[in-house]
Amino acid sequence: MNQAALESEYALEVYPRRGINIVRGEGARLWSDDGREFIDCAAGVGVANIGHSNPVVAEALARQAQTLLVCPGIFHNDRRGELMQKLIEHAPVGLEKVFLCNSGTESVEAAIKFARATTGRTGLVTAMRGFHGRTLGALSATFKYRDAFEPLLSGNSFVPLNNIEKLEAAIDDSTCAVILEVIQGEGGVRPAKKEYLQAARRLCTERGALLVIDEVQTGFCRTGRFFASEHFDLAPDMMCLAKGIAGGVPMGAVLCGERVSAGIGVHGSTFGGNPLACAAACATIDYMVEHHLADRAESLGSEFSQQFLAEQPASVRELRQAGLMIGIELKQKATPFLQALLEEGVIALPAGPTVVRLLPPLTIEEDDLDRVIRALKKVL
Repeated sequence: MNQAALESEYALEVYPRRGINIVRGEGARLWSDDGREFIDCAAGVGVANIGHSNPVVAEALARQAQTLLVCPGIFHNDRRGELMQKLIEHAPVGLEKVFLCNSGTESVEAAIKFARATTGRTGLVTAMRGFHGRTLGALSATFKYRDAFEPLLSGNSFVPLNNIEKLEAAIDDSTCAVILEVIQGEGGVRPAKKEYLQAARRLCTERGALLVIDEVQTGFCRTGRFFASEHFDLAPDMMCLAKGIAGGVPMGAVLCGERVSAGIGVHGSTFGGNPLACAAACATIDYMVEHHLADRAESLGSEFSQQFLAEQPASVRELRQAGLMIGIELKQKATPFLQALLEEGVIALPAGPTVVRLLPPLTIEEDDLDRVIRALKKVL
């Protein structure tokens, strides 16, 4: 029995499979067990920002694995402290403390608990089309995927993105936090407007709620800045991170400002901040800085837009792009085009029913990006 059949026999099938058994990755390329090569514009859903199997991360993992794998939060650890310092050095002004966990969903769960503990309130305000995770707390703040799991956390309101009037009406004295993506990922690569985010900041301050910015997908150089909040001069009370933080190793984080007052016993994580993941994250951040990946993402993203729009296919309604976070809104369903791209050797993602989403590694070569553009124009 081959490995794909083995997984099919034993896996609880919660994913829509594409019929390919991926066995190796390097940079922006993936290979299947039958030798086919693909340009990966999914990057593990925005995880492999520094490329697959980056040797800098592999070396850091190997070195740390021979030193110390796990260290609970009741003790200090050198790798953990080093990572926390690096995160705060790159964070928006005002974020000063770090909680480490294992995923984006966990970071949102932690932020919700911290907001409740700080404010004594329970209500959440989030955006329509927003996505913040699949566990029950994070799912309560997520617009889709929720119907089969209700009742979820009560007291939540969903407001249209970029509608300041609706946002103002939703935030009241029961609101513990407003949770927003600066660019909605699963929701279609839809950017928030600067005035909307600044209004959210003002309203949270005035009404005693905390502003939580979800940068799980937009963080770590993806949009042409180290964090996408930099595009908007935004100072959140908390920022949720994961995906690209550790070069492919599972990890998440919440960065907190001075308004957050969660104390001992409020939350914890067995594996959160383990030395192995911290070593990978430190190596990843250093690699991003050394190779100027934010500038590279901005440059390559701009180049992509210019080439794509110079001869835009008739099936395309709109291109939305920030760095190498790219959404192509189609006039029809995206799924057939994703399959056609796969046959052309390009792996892409959906972002809603009519959007093709591209999240390539920020290390992708220009020739590979040109190949992606040619494949897109061919299938679209």
